[in-house]
Amino acid sequence: MLDISVIIPVYNAAEFLKKSVLSALPFEEVKEIILIEDKSTDHSLEVCKRLADQYSKIKLLQHPDKENHGAAASRNLGIEKSTGNFITFLDADDYYLPNRFDAEKTIFDDPKIEGTFGAVGIEYLTEKGKQEFQSKFSDSSLTTVNYPAEGKEIFRGLLGLTPKTFGTFFHLNALTIRKSAIDQYHLRFNEVLRVHQDSDFIIKLAFHSYLKSGIIDEAIAMRGIHDDNRITKIVKYSPQYNQRQFLFWNSLYEWSQPLSLDKDIVQHFYLQKKAFELSGKKGFSKAIDFLTTVIKNPNILKMKYRFTYAHSQN
Repeated sequence: MLDISVIIPVYNAAEFLKKSVLSALPFEEVKEIILIEDKSTDHSLEVCKRLADQYSKIKLLQHPDKENHGAAASRNLGIEKSTGNFITFLDADDYYLPNRFDAEKTIFDDPKIEGTFGAVGIEYLTEKGKQEFQSKFSDSSLTTVNYPAEGKEIFRGLLGLTPKTFGTFFHLNALTIRKSAIDQYHLRFNEVLRVHQDSDFIIKLAFHSYLKSGIIDEAIAMRGIHDDNRITKIVKYSPQYNQRQFLFWNSLYEWSQPLSLDKDIVQHFYLQKKAFELSGKKGFSKAIDFLTTVIKNPNILKMKYRFTYAHSQN
């Protein structure tokens, strides 16, 4: 039987947390549920304490200084303290469905497979959250990939470098990974990234470990969309958006430097990083940097729309 540690970072999620935790409790495969309370300003800590007192599977952690450190640091703390042979993640405003670990029961019979992922559905918890989400993302009922895949095809697919479109990023809620793989490859969430640390982690994971898709045509977990979802608050190609994208792609670019990656992948990281870096510059220095970059790598012109937007904001 699988031996799973479920890691749930908690910040201002008092309204949703109990439903999230109760969705993970019934599974025989779940050995422990680790709540990392990240100095919430609501009564999340009290909810965590009540749940931990009521259910022996639940472990409550806080950062040593009891301060707020963000989701990445909270997940890293959960990884460090976990005792299961497998790791899964769950956001405090989301929940698992009864089929959450159906694919895992057979996929991990193959010792080569180090992780698997499935599809995540969407539940609109507020009308405002629904409108904001649908204004920025396609109104798809599933966050999933387009076809079954495994191994390096997943890594290349996540970067849009496969012959056919692989699909969107799969969500952390639908990922199950062997703890041994996380430890072997020293995988942790980048704590510099306040957003996109999940995508950063997933791409690095897909390179280092052998992943295989599980249930991708129906949801195995649900995302709760509400007024306070951070990802819907950022205007696409705004200065804030561009800066966060730069940090994300720069993280991947720096990670890639000592590795033996295909040239098209290294170029992809560089061009993405450079495009968002240029978008944050102004005036003469921006023009010089842009021309220098074009001379070295004309493919930067394929990302012209970012410069057009940035120019209109200056």
